Amino acid sequence: MGVLLVDVLKGVGAVVFARWFYPWLSTASATPPAALDLQSLVPWTVCLAGLAVMLGHGRSIWLNFTGGKSVATGLGVLLAMSWPVGLGAATAFGLALAISRIVSLSSMLAALTAIVLVFGLEQPLPYRLLVIAGGIYVIVRHRANIRRLLAGTEPRLGKVAYFGI
Repeated sequence: MGVLLVDVLKGVGAVVFARWFYPWLSTASATPPAALDLQSLVPWTVCLAGLAVMLGHGRSIWLNFTGGKSVATGLGVLLAMSWPVGLGAATAFGLALAISRIVSLSSMLAALTAIVLVFGLEQPLPYRLLVIAGGIYVIVRHRANIRRLLAGTEPRLGKVAYFGI
């Protein structure tokens, strides 16, 4: 549970930092052209931070470019970026887990739910692009789980998996 919390907070922290740092950086830099509205760039900055934290979690340089599947970190990004989308994805995860008892299936369904919600709740284009990219990334990271799901060997919560050993 502690690791889950740290991973979610990692995603939240990246978005919160981007929202705080970008306006500060823009006021500290040279005067921008009058036609450029720096506030319109904040969603893009948030998305870059979200993408960086998800990729950094899944491909950590400290772990020889291996790592987690970025589900919890992605949830943190969603909650900080657009809490209704994050809450909807977390709800989908919880419902799928309660029904199937399979964490990987629940994670992928939550990613798909986030993609649907980011369009249904009319989020800015950068957020939509990030959620699509992040959702696809999470699903791709679950390739081995998908194979086990199709073979019927994916473990369920509370049960020891049997892999023919």
